[in-house]
Amino acid sequence: MKGTSSRKPLVPRGRALPDDACPACGTMMKETRGRLGAPVNGEEVEVPSAAHLKCPKCGEVVLRFDEARRLSEDAVAIYRKAHDLMSANEIRAVREKHGLTQADLSRLLRLGANTVSRWEAGRNAQTAAMDVLLRIIRDLPGSVDFLRRLAA
Repeated sequence: MKGTSSRKPLVPRGRALPDDACPACGTMMKETRGRLGAPVNGEEVEVPSAAHLKCPKCGEVVLRFDEARRLSEDAVAIYRKAHDLMSANEIRAVREKHGLTQADLSRLLRLGANTVSRWEAGRNAQTAAMDVLLRIIRDLPGSVDFLRRLAA
């Protein structure tokens, strides 16, 4: 039959596994650190020392919630550095310098309501084009007033 696999699952369905057991083969997984990749703005970014669980038998990798969040944040920071983008703290400083809330800056840049929040929290990285606009706001007097007139 097309589209079905004749391979039997390694772990029988319905069998309860311990929390740290491999979901693929049932072997107890080991906590480790190693190189893992995460997508940022359509690019796969390698994080050199990401914490995760790895199965010693089949090689399956599992991330706990906090490990997955940390991997993503580290990947965003590496991406920003590699592409010479402003950091989360630099973006926050620009916004605060002009007395803007995150929502204010999002409106001025015509972004979604939570985009600036995600940039400042390190959950997402701005594009190169948005980074240029942020630098213009930071470095060019009158740029915020100009953007306010455009947004009105």
